[in-house]
Amino acid sequence: MAKSALVIGGGPAGLMAAQELLAQGLSVQLMDAMPTLGRKFLMAGKSGLNLTKDEPTPLCLTHYDTNRLSPMINAFGPRDVMDWANALGAAVYTGSTGRVFPKVGKASPLLRAWIAQLVDQGLDIRTKWHLTDTNGRSFTFSTPDGPQSVTPDVTILALGGASWARLGSDGTWPAILPNVATAPFAPSNCALAIDWSAHMEKFLGQPIKSIAMRAGTQVSRGEIILSAKGIEGGGIYPLSPALRQGERLIIDLMPDWPADKITAALTRPRGKNSLSNHIRKTLKLDPAKLALIREFWGPLPHSPEILAQVIKGLTLPPLPPRPMDEAISTAGGITWDALDDGLMITTMPGVFAAGEMIDWDAPTGGYLLTACFATGKWAGAHAARYAITGGSQ
Repeated sequence: MAKSALVIGGGPAGLMAAQELLAQGLSVQLMDAMPTLGRKFLMAGKSGLNLTKDEPTPLCLTHYDTNRLSPMINAFGPRDVMDWANALGAAVYTGSTGRVFPKVGKASPLLRAWIAQLVDQGLDIRTKWHLTDTNGRSFTFSTPDGPQSVTPDVTILALGGASWARLGSDGTWPAILPNVATAPFAPSNCALAIDWSAHMEKFLGQPIKSIAMRAGTQVSRGEIILSAKGIEGGGIYPLSPALRQGERLIIDLMPDWPADKITAALTRPRGKNSLSNHIRKTLKLDPAKLALIREFWGPLPHSPEILAQVIKGLTLPPLPPRPMDEAISTAGGITWDALDDGLMITTMPGVFAAGEMIDWDAPTGGYLLTACFATGKWAGAHAARYAITGGSQ
């Protein structure tokens, strides 16, 4: 009789774990609290599903905040993600920045094909099953048919982080695992909250391009959006770890010009032009960037040297992140010290963890999904071995 496995959580990590368990010959049930699977996966792919980054695995690994992910991503890295998607019939392409997307753009065709393949292989899916309790061996759920308990040979938890709660990742699961060491959840790849002055209203919704940003030792080049809630966009997200630690955001509004070149341009006679017009004409600095200087510095300094310094290093005051539920991802979760090398929870023999519920962090750009796939596959392989050998990995 086949060994039984339970996967709790139907996102990319849970589905990849189920795929590996099925490939190893186990009988697999997958439970998810939501009415359908992969809701955050679908939302992430609404404007184009960035599956991974087409780059060598060693380079990919430099974008994570821990080397504990290295064996998992070495075993299932960017090229493996691309091959997997292609094999599902969701042909992928690499964009100009190296980001990899399905040619159809959205996530739904890939997810449908993936789930159909897993069901054909024997996956038993139960939706609206919400985990409420466990003793480490049996798992109790609230279901449409009342409380139900399952006692599998092995279990993989893929319960997600603490952002986008409406899609299933509500971060409440640590209360169900009281003997498992966890780090507090914190927002990552998130916007910064700003209460803008009235003069900024006409610039809200505009992208700010051709800038460089830094916070502590972290640097980023990419555009940001001035939204009604603050600053958001791909340029700010990689700085989340440093900003969480209290580092201040510093923006270089003209990264391709050195300060002395800016100073020299500003020193030219301006005639009857106002200072603002002089700056626009000599530096081609767009009005939104000038507005940012006024917002965070004050009146434009008349000294060319001081203005050049401000343009090269506009320092923003400490800014809080937007609420964690709005973040693209979260740091925090089960600590690495609470897991063995196979991702088994050391205080819960036979129970493994995968995906964003483990304490790791990465920027957007395909790195988040790559690690979810890789940890799901790794946990699935080690859980299968544990079940088949009767407790040995």
